[in-house]
Amino acid sequence: MSRLDRHALRQSEDCYVDLLFDAAPAFGAPLLRALFPRAWVDVNRSRDELDQRMFADALPSSADTRSNRVRAGLGVIPRIVADGQDIYDRKLKFFEARRRLGACYDPYHRALGELVSAARAQFGCAMIIDCHSMPSAGGAPFREGERSIDFVLGDRFGASCAAAAPALVEHVLGAHGYLVSRNAPYAGGHVATAYGRPSDGVHVLQIEINRALYLDERRIARTEGFDRLRRNLQSLISELARISPAALRPAQAAE
Repeated sequence: MSRLDRHALRQSEDCYVDLLFDAAPAFGAPLLRALFPRAWVDVNRSRDELDQRMFADALPSSADTRSNRVRAGLGVIPRIVADGQDIYDRKLKFFEARRRLGACYDPYHRALGELVSAARAQFGCAMIIDCHSMPSAGGAPFREGERSIDFVLGDRFGASCAAAAPALVEHVLGAHGYLVSRNAPYAGGHVATAYGRPSDGVHVLQIEINRALYLDERRIARTEGFDRLRRNLQSLISELARISPAALRPAQAAE
């Protein structure tokens, strides 16, 4: 169905991020990963973010065809890959989108919702660390002469997560020598918006990793920096696992 080859399609992939964070279960944290490519279905988008330009037939009235992400070609069924190339050489039928959402998107978010519910039942709160990678161009310095950004932490400007979590992550990563930005250029996607409810004890922090730290972006192959980065992220996971649930539970109203 695509006009692009496999290598071009992989430009949109969060390459090896699951391996960078694969120590999480050893610290008691569930690790959920998508088993399908982001160019096929993007679970960090609203289910309704569909691009009418991609479809030969009309979309349902519930479709959000005018969101900024859809306008950019990056809806729940992406129209383009990361470098701006069109994925398809023809228009799709809506039933294709419905099939993908039912087979991929819905099971992923059902699993994520169940993990959040289980954490809240056990601890009275839940924290989602939403793990992504960004092209090295996304980490370009804000001002000429400054260093490139290594990590971007997105908490919707404080709306999706208690302040203690990004502060801890920034401190740990900074101690390892990384340059960390908050909410610029990425403030958090659909997962942060839909699940982040600090007042209910559900916190979401999105982490974007500059691929230049561990990836040859041209060959889409791990570099020597991968193992060092993975070790440093393991120390971050260890620190996150030590956060007291009491610090994340919703405040109790005074009687």
